[in-house]
Amino acid sequence: MTYRGRFAPSPTGPLHFGSLVAAVASYLDARAHDGVWLVRVEDVDTPRSVPGADKLILETLEAFGMVSDEPVLYQSTRTQAYEAALERLTQMGAAYPCSCSRKDAGDGPYPGTCRSGPTEPGRPVSWRVRFDDPPHSETVLGDFVVRRSDGLFSYQLAVVVDDAEQRITHVVRGADLLESTPWQNRLQDLLGYPLPQYRHIPIATNRAGEKLSKQTGAEPVDPHRAVELLRDALRFLDQPEVAGATPHAIFQAAARAWR
Repeated sequence: MTYRGRFAPSPTGPLHFGSLVAAVASYLDARAHDGVWLVRVEDVDTPRSVPGADKLILETLEAFGMVSDEPVLYQSTRTQAYEAALERLTQMGAAYPCSCSRKDAGDGPYPGTCRSGPTEPGRPVSWRVRFDDPPHSETVLGDFVVRRSDGLFSYQLAVVVDDAEQRITHVVRGADLLESTPWQNRLQDLLGYPLPQYRHIPIATNRAGEKLSKQTGAEPVDPHRAVELLRDALRFLDQPEVAGATPHAIFQAAARAWR
């Protein structure tokens, strides 16, 4: 089986060091396995997408020596595929309409209030998938949203459908998405999709211990400092120091030394 990996940024702003680390890890893992590396723009949450951010991200990746091996996939073009997946989940009784607002649902795991039908008729509904946590599980996750009450599909459903469409075999991503993996595995089982292998890397944080993001004021990476920042990313990933005066040379050496 050919290794097929991917990097899937959301176009909410320019690439910062945290997202660069994730891109480097996924790219190197693919190259170390003589695999295919894809870029997918996860713009399913259209209100959060910043015009032009996708183009800027792709240009930045290219400046750092990372170019998708196949045409870039945009989630905003995939609505029909998500509709079809939700229809299958509904027909098999795995998905149900939920009238609970975010306030109603609370901050913890969703308790399944609407499993027998919406408790607030007339309200816009989201769609949730039943998730029964395994016995003695240390983490309780609960039923999860696959389509929001505003009609937009959730990350959980979109990423599973797209990974299957693109035949992704390996996913390298940040540890902040670790808890999403059981939900995604549930969808893969229900929809009959193969399960990729997952590797979760540490997330980059600021001095306050917050994940680097647009919300926490993360600075965009500077393509003119590509060699320096690639070396920083490799150090963050606990990789050996490698020689190379260009991104291409660094990646060639780093792929051979990847662990």
